[in-house]
Amino acid sequence: MHSPEQVDLYQQSLAQLLQGFSHLPDWSSAPLNQDAAQVLQRTAERLHDNFPYHHPFYLGQMLKPPHPVAQMAYTLAMCLNPNNHALDGGRASSAMELECIAQLAAMFGWTEHLGHLCGGGTMANFEALWVARELTGGHAVAASAHAHYTHSRLSRVLNVPFVTVPVDRAGRMDLAALEHILQTEQIGTVVATLGTTGLGAVDPLDRIVALRERFGFRLHVDSAYGGYFGLAGNLRPESARAYAALKHADSIVIDPHKHGLQPYGCGCILFRDRRVAAIYHHESPYTYFTSDDLHLGEISLECSRAGASAVALWATLQAFPLVREGEFARNLERGREAALKLVEWIDAQPRLRPVVVPELDIVVWMVQAETASQSSEFAQQIFDAAARREIHLAQLTLSRDFLAPLAAIEEWDQPSLKCMRATVMKPEHLAWMSRILERLAEATHEVFASPPHPCNQVRGPG
Repeated sequence: MHSPEQVDLYQQSLAQLLQGFSHLPDWSSAPLNQDAAQVLQRTAERLHDNFPYHHPFYLGQMLKPPHPVAQMAYTLAMCLNPNNHALDGGRASSAMELECIAQLAAMFGWTEHLGHLCGGGTMANFEALWVARELTGGHAVAASAHAHYTHSRLSRVLNVPFVTVPVDRAGRMDLAALEHILQTEQIGTVVATLGTTGLGAVDPLDRIVALRERFGFRLHVDSAYGGYFGLAGNLRPESARAYAALKHADSIVIDPHKHGLQPYGCGCILFRDRRVAAIYHHESPYTYFTSDDLHLGEISLECSRAGASAVALWATLQAFPLVREGEFARNLERGREAALKLVEWIDAQPRLRPVVVPELDIVVWMVQAETASQSSEFAQQIFDAAARREIHLAQLTLSRDFLAPLAAIEEWDQPSLKCMRATVMKPEHLAWMSRILERLAEATHEVFASPPHPCNQVRGPG
């Protein structure tokens, strides 16, 4: 929420922006009509119909407000509304975008690179798979069963075969299964995920790199959600090894609009080899005439792109550099620490079971019950009871095959069950965790203290 100090700072910055154009004749923008105040009031009222995404009590989807620096920088840029497709449409913002891309690439250990911002992870992954198709002759794409659904969907769009690789008990790509697929099928591209949007699992990238040396596939890393966590100092050793191997990827996707403190939509695609620019080659005689330098539109499938996104990201990176032990990295560590506190609490509850030990900041847990349907029903009841206490969670459906090793369900009367999921991605979650746990405890007690539904008699936690 904006404080008076933030409003004053924005007004000062706006005055500084307008001063740069003070040599132009005076003019007035379109005046607000008499209905504007009422329209904005109604707009604010309509926005009440939302979950409190900005508040620490919201732990559901991957949503949090952008940092005030990003908000103000974005709004400043919107006074000009630059378009980063071509340099004449976004001179300053295009230069700022290139600086941002260099900083993101450096975080992954790259000095040479090619890349740009885009609308989000889907578009970024689309470009990566499109380039991969062109370079591998249309051979199949392989990704884990817990990879984002966008990869199978985009493979269909690109008319490329898609192969699903099973996952291990931690939700990571099963390397033995991948090796068998590489031996038996013609795989052009392997997609590794750091981390998955369901469990936050981190595929063993260092070991996948070793397989590439044997089988010669193209390696794409979808780190749309977890890409920044290589800066965190409190990862598990196997996760840290995976992040250290990012420099060996052929292409990487990261979404600054998730952990990068940016407004939606701000995704990013990076390529290690600048020569992939040749695949994008096209002519546009009315947009690329102002400079012989590379225009961002020449290396992007999107045409018009908001220059304000680049300005907001640039300002944020100036305030929060991408360095280990810096403020940005410490905030990632706080979110992970909060997630581990939540898991510790879940593990102490007699009827609740963590599904996996979190690698990043996503926590998933299930209810121990006699049947899978009972477990799902109890999960729904806890979800609803928590929401009545303003603790907003998400849900994740997982298969019997994945959950059966936990031995928390006596009878599998359905092929999957509903689990509870929390995305503990706000740094404030650490300070608020005691209050969150108090309300979660109340919600859980409400469900299990009340008489069970007649159709859902439970013997107890086994």
